[in-house]
Amino acid sequence: MYKLCIIGLGNPGTKYNDTRHNIGKDWLLRLSNRFFDTFKTKSKFQADIGESHGGEILWLISKNYMNESGITVSKILKSTNLKLNKFVIIHDDLDLSLGEMKLKIGGGHGGHNGLRDIIKITGQDNFMRIRVGIGHPGNKQDVTNWVLTKFSPNEKKLLLNSYLKLEEVFEMICNGQINEAQKILNTK
Repeated sequence: MYKLCIIGLGNPGTKYNDTRHNIGKDWLLRLSNRFFDTFKTKSKFQADIGESHGGEILWLISKNYMNESGITVSKILKSTNLKLNKFVIIHDDLDLSLGEMKLKIGGGHGGHNGLRDIIKITGQDNFMRIRVGIGHPGNKQDVTNWVLTKFSPNEKKLLLNSYLKLEEVFEMICNGQINEAQKILNTK
């Protein structure tokens, strides 16, 4: 019986790997390597899945594009014992400076199409989010191209420190120590 589902938002296909928009998926893959070796494709979920912590933690990478993230989430909700408040969604956030992170429970989509679709399809917004700052290009018209660009070597160095903070708090999140994890992630 699952007690938590970890999802990393991103687009399918190797051309999106290491782009700003895929940081959730990329970090989930990296973090999962600490607990298991491979994901298995589950076509009924339209996702690749993995398990850790004695089968209590479900790891998920949707096979759908970012703006269709809700499809996979709704399939998991219908097929497991999990409620949406037991989902942790790792995603990129334009409103946070590069590498800044926030752990948040509930709230709107903030213009993020993946979150928008999850909220639209499930009718709920009470899931946990790990918001990873990718910075903003400064001009709204440049956002689409910005999120599909790859990080520079200097940006990758800065992001490494943020990723290590995620590793530090991951077990806290798994153990329901959300306030403690928030104190670490939400502090600059």
